[in-house]
Amino acid sequence: METSALQFRVLGPVKVIRGGDELFMSANRELVILAGLLLNANRVMSVERLIEAVWAGSAPSSAWRQVAICVSRLRRTLGAGVIETSSPGYLLRAAPGSIDWLRFTSMVDRSRTLVELGSAEAAVLLLREALALWRGRPFEDIRGLQYDVARMEESRLEALETCLELEIELGRHHQVIPELVALVAESPLRERVRAQLMLAQYRAGQRAEALRTYQRTRRHLLEQIGLEPGPTLRRLHEQILRDESALMRPGVSAPRPVTVMPPCQLPPQVLPFVGRQEELAALDAALLRDAAPATVVISGRGGVGKTTLAVRWAHARLDGFPDGQLYADLTGADPDAVLDRFLRALGVPAQDLPGGSEEKLALYRSCTARRRVLVVLDNARDSDQVLALLPGGAHCRVLVTAEDPLDDLVARQGAHRLFLRPLPEDAARELVGLLAGAASAQEVRELVATSCGDPLSLRLAAARLRHDVIHDVIPA
Repeated sequence: METSALQFRVLGPVKVIRGGDELFMSANRELVILAGLLLNANRVMSVERLIEAVWAGSAPSSAWRQVAICVSRLRRTLGAGVIETSSPGYLLRAAPGSIDWLRFTSMVDRSRTLVELGSAEAAVLLLREALALWRGRPFEDIRGLQYDVARMEESRLEALETCLELEIELGRHHQVIPELVALVAESPLRERVRAQLMLAQYRAGQRAEALRTYQRTRRHLLEQIGLEPGPTLRRLHEQILRDESALMRPGVSAPRPVTVMPPCQLPPQVLPFVGRQEELAALDAALLRDAAPATVVISGRGGVGKTTLAVRWAHARLDGFPDGQLYADLTGADPDAVLDRFLRALGVPAQDLPGGSEEKLALYRSCTARRRVLVVLDNARDSDQVLALLPGGAHCRVLVTAEDPLDDLVARQGAHRLFLRPLPEDAARELVGLLAGAASAQEVRELVATSCGDPLSLRLAAARLRHDVIHDVIPA
């Protein structure tokens, strides 16, 4: 049984989806056991803990047998290989991203990294995506689990508060006021939300309403718990009364971004470089215009100079990509490992790298969403290898070299293709002359004729010419 075919949704009524179809489960005990196993996915949960979850201290003498029966029914529903027996209990195998709760926590963790990197916009997008996973109260149709449900709902509220705070700092105070009003009604004792509402109202030109929000907050706290507002709310109230200019500056409470040096991973240029002026101009035309396609594929036979051209152009256009240049030789490379390197180069700490490929790609595209980065993917095998490494920013550009024309990439991504031909005869002679030094005109003509304009062959043969072994490379 492929566990990756199953999707578990617990952020609302519990649902198990296989291939788009919902699996039916009605018995509450089975749902409680499934919930416990999902909360401990890929970890062993003891039978004793399952019994406690089902009967809450009032277990019958047959509890062990009843748990075993419920697990057997779950196995029939979910399929073989999903729930394993492992002392002292059971373990549910879940593929990465198959449980919406774990997807939510992973996205929230990644959003913190984006904030540290100064990518508040990308963090907001990721938090909104995470919050959209919620369909209601966790495990809505299951008795018990109060502690776990409270913990999960607190995580949702914290994520929503963080998202709203970032949106206020991004200047969206008008847009978030209705959501903050609703959140205050939902959680009236959360002072952070009240402070966010006051700040948003003040920045939206609603100074009097912000002051009324404070008075309502103070009255509610005194009536409900007998306490005055905390120091953060009191200080904000005083700032609003004084019309402090600092309140109008975005970034009052925004986390300070970590300074990360832009990556420059390009390999050294191959010198001397001759010819290819038309090709360099074509790359300029294809990649430097605002409306240009984001990806260009340089295709051609092996040794024709694809990498040399790509690296030459990239070095000449460094100023156009101030947020960095990423490079990867894809010969035999695993895109997942390349993503790890790219993310670390973009400032993501190794310990914060997601485990799953989809999560890594999402973080990579979030990290590049508002940057101007050049990505050079050398020696691509096929289109899929490239698709797994495309950045997310509209201002990013990708330069791919491949012997294969990558028709699928051109069709699916609108990539521009540049077919690289051999060097013309005059450029080939110039290259040999620069490399071979004192070679005779006859030797140069013979070498150019046998190389068929292949720059790699020209370089190898010219190196031998310098050591007077011209006859090793030119047939008699």
